[in-house]
Amino acid sequence: MNMISRAFDLISRRIDGPLMAALALTLALGLTVVYSASGASFDRALSQGRNLAMAVAALWLFAQIHPQLLMRLALPVYAGGLALLVAVALFGEVRNGARRWLNVGFGTLQPSEVMKIAVPLVLAWYFHRREEGLRLRDFMVASVLLAIPVGLIARQPDLGTALLIFASGFFVIFLAGLSWRVLASLTAAAAVSLPFLWSVMHDYQRQRILTLLDPMEDPLGAGYHIIQSTIAIGSGGILGKGWLNGTQAQLDFVPERSTDFILAVFGEEFGLVGNVVLCALYVLIIARGMMIAANASTVFARLTAGAITLTFFTYAFVNMGMVSGILPVVGVPLPMISYGGTALLSILAGFGILMSISTHKQLVSS
Repeated sequence: MNMISRAFDLISRRIDGPLMAALALTLALGLTVVYSASGASFDRALSQGRNLAMAVAALWLFAQIHPQLLMRLALPVYAGGLALLVAVALFGEVRNGARRWLNVGFGTLQPSEVMKIAVPLVLAWYFHRREEGLRLRDFMVASVLLAIPVGLIARQPDLGTALLIFASGFFVIFLAGLSWRVLASLTAAAAVSLPFLWSVMHDYQRQRILTLLDPMEDPLGAGYHIIQSTIAIGSGGILGKGWLNGTQAQLDFVPERSTDFILAVFGEEFGLVGNVVLCALYVLIIARGMMIAANASTVFARLTAGAITLTFFTYAFVNMGMVSGILPVVGVPLPMISYGGTALLSILAGFGILMSISTHKQLVSS
């Protein structure tokens, strides 16, 4: 009995109960949908189970690391991530026209995933060290720290990941105290630069935006994804067609149905009620994350927790938006629901950092 108690204490050490409960329910729901979306493939579900085990182990590991140590590691991890991105640009493997992977001998590494954690950490570290008197110059330096990895990743090209990393860094800068006047000026500058951005976009990126405006222009080509996903979601109605009974998904009309477009499978099988339940779980996770950020004891902890939580919101919002046809398709998975290991690993590692901030109440200033 004592051994069981000790094992439970070890496993639950530094784990935030309310957050872990919401995450566990969402992950269980995701595993169920992956099984259905893969055509009831047990091997696919087992593979996702292995991905899940590795991601949960990463969550537990990061939850044990004191925020003080995380702050000390922020700059070295960021610098190492930048070096890997440069290595990808010079020596990376090319797949489907994109240079995103680095061969490390025993396998391949996608360094952009490292930056999903490194960017908010290094920006939070930077603002923590300058908390006494922030100036406009500090925000400019932070913007450069953010722009370098975003530019390298966008060049690969990997627009979806670049946007997510930009969002994670922007949230840190905004939460650090970026004035609304500066934010309005940046928004105006971005609007003015839209023609230039359009001119430097790749052809497939411009096509995605045009398809968003009128998917019926090419219903069997560029518009196929959006058309089929909206048909699947709409056909689910209020209660859905039932688990494993979605015709659009099971008859292979929905493309990438176990990854980026898994929400279409979920909506068809579980209907509006299922979508509301999923959104409620996401809201619980986000609310708990923001509560942890609000109660954080230092600038570093507050900015890191806030950025991780709002980046998770961005993941969910962008995927739901693209599957329902209100945002362009950018290749962002539905967090903790879509099949895949890399994105799941980075998301749960982020939540491990949240739990570390929640359970380590004091952070010694340095």
